[in-house]
Amino acid sequence: MWFRNGLEPWHLILVLVVVVLLFGSKKLPEIARGLGKSMRILKAETKAMRDEPPSVERVTEEPSVDTAAPRVEEPQRKAS
Repeated sequence: MWFRNGLEPWHLILVLVVVVLLFGSKKLPEIARGLGKSMRILKAETKAMRDEPPSVERVTEEPSVDTAAPRVEEPQRKAS
C-alpha cells in the first residue's frame, strides 16, 4: 500500500516550505492572525448555539387550519 504510514514529518516540512514560497514570510503572520480570529469567532458562535435553549414549538393534537378560501381582490376600474 502507498498510504501505509499516512502523514510523515517530512510531508509537513514540505508543505511548510511550499506555503512560505507561495505567500512569503512577511504575509504568514497576517494569515495566522486572521485564522486565529476566525477560529475564536467560530468557537464563540458554536458555544452560543449550545448554550441557547432550543425553540421547540408545541404541536397540538388537532392543528387549527383556516379552511376558508382566500380572498382575491379585483382591481378597481377607472370611470371614464
